[in-house]
Amino acid sequence: MSAVSELAIDVGTSAACQVLWVPRASYYWERRKTSAPAVAASPRPSPARALDRAERETVLARLHEERFQDRSPAAVYATLLDEGEYLCSISSMHRLLKQHGETRERRDQLTHPPYKKPELLATAPNQLWSWDITKLLGPAKWTYFYLHAEGAIMPSEGVLALRHADLRNSCSA
Repeated sequence: MSAVSELAIDVGTSAACQVLWVPRASYYWERRKTSAPAVAASPRPSPARALDRAERETVLARLHEERFQDRSPAAVYATLLDEGEYLCSISSMHRLLKQHGETRERRDQLTHPPYKKPELLATAPNQLWSWDITKLLGPAKWTYFYLHAEGAIMPSEGVLALRHADLRNSCSA
């Protein structure tokens, strides 16, 4: 961007950006970022009608009472209004609970155990057999051959025997 700045003095910004293949918007964006000082965000002032510390502690104490432990802030609010007591709004109760990390999903969460791949164990020959049916393309369109393979698995040597059945002439499937 410094090359554009140097060239812009002689030929102008638009021409300098065009010659150097730099989008003008990018040039102005970069120039504005580097020339403007970073403004520190000032802390937001507390609203005049916000609950003071003693009121917040009173609301939290009421929410922590044993009779309100399993109830939502809306239910607590309604119960307290029925008793003739107003502490704060429902949203203020939610806000206080969130500030203290006391809000969460209240429904039961199901934890699924990690899936374990099944393991087959053969300790002697002929204990474990496996089979598969594979669909193979035929010589013409919409014709297929079905290869049915069965195999006996030996514990130490892998597949010991393999046979294939012709499904058109056999009832073994």
